[in-house]
Amino acid sequence: MYKVLKQEGRAKRGELQTVHGVVQTPVFMNVGTVAAIKGAVSTEDLEQIGTQIELSNTYHLHVRPGDKLIKEFGGLHKFMSWNKPILTDSGGFQVFSLAGLRKIKEEGVYFNSHVDGRKIFMGPEESMQIQSNLGSTIAMAFDECPSSVADRSYVQNSVERTTRWLERCKNEMNRLNSLEDTINPNQMLFGINQGAIFDDIRIDHAKRISEMDLDGYALGGLAVGETHEQMYHIIEETVPYLPKDKPTYLMGVGPPANILEAVERGVDFFDCVYPTRNGRHGHLYTNHGKINLFNAKYELDSRPIEEGCGCPVCRRGYSRAYIRHLLKAKEMLGMRFCVLHNLYFYNTMMAEIRDALDAGNFTAYKKAKLDGMQAGES
Repeated sequence: MYKVLKQEGRAKRGELQTVHGVVQTPVFMNVGTVAAIKGAVSTEDLEQIGTQIELSNTYHLHVRPGDKLIKEFGGLHKFMSWNKPILTDSGGFQVFSLAGLRKIKEEGVYFNSHVDGRKIFMGPEESMQIQSNLGSTIAMAFDECPSSVADRSYVQNSVERTTRWLERCKNEMNRLNSLEDTINPNQMLFGINQGAIFDDIRIDHAKRISEMDLDGYALGGLAVGETHEQMYHIIEETVPYLPKDKPTYLMGVGPPANILEAVERGVDFFDCVYPTRNGRHGHLYTNHGKINLFNAKYELDSRPIEEGCGCPVCRRGYSRAYIRHLLKAKEMLGMRFCVLHNLYFYNTMMAEIRDALDAGNFTAYKKAKLDGMQAGES
């Protein structure tokens, strides 16, 4: 059950009650694609840095180690020793990202595995079955993510098929949740709004999927090549047509500035690989802008990544110079430190956003946060 606790303009402060605990929103989901955060970060670490919900990927776990194997262990929560909520992405985005290895038909998508080349078929029913085997808290509907530069007729046809697939997802999820051997009979289902950058297709699709009374709704197919302005415009136009009493999830976004802008427009769930991917390359988020530890100026810098930061790395006092040395030496510890710091930064920013909404001063917080990050590192 989702409840809006406070609003400031379109920005929502809410909470989602799940079988695996309550999620306070707005929230950033820490991305562990294959049931692990890249950068040697454990579930114990995730708890320490304030992670509320973890995201794993249906397609990748189906390919390796296999969802049936994970079911043998009692589901993803037990497999990775994580007792808080997990959202599983349906595999639909891989339909977009593995373009050279796929064939899309009405029944579903034919893939070649990116691991060993074997043929895989995934449709709405298969995606729901895999996610049911994983036992995630929230399952995402199987959809196609059309390119932001696809022509109108392709996008229209794609969205209509995604709507038909969503109906099949809902029916299959209801069936699976009623089975005796289902790991999580309370598994939630989020539908996905598509339509590239066509306002009217997006709005029409939002209206149609809202009628299906799902547990939550996502905006998909953004941050895939369109400009930030186009993305903000689509969010502004589409969110008002999604249910106010359900969570709104912007998939695959993004940089801190994008998150702040999207919160202002009514979004309350986010995920992105940026904090982990950038961290592994020495790019770190601070309240004074991003820093790149590979820059020579940090070679003799004795300061922590950010003064006053409460992450385990800064709190311990590891210096920029030391972490830079680890990265240059290709020591895993360097990547681990950077990923921990970045995820802590994101999780803390979301907590600050929630506090600002609680206090009724989100607009002022957003401006101060953006001004600080744009000022640049000294």
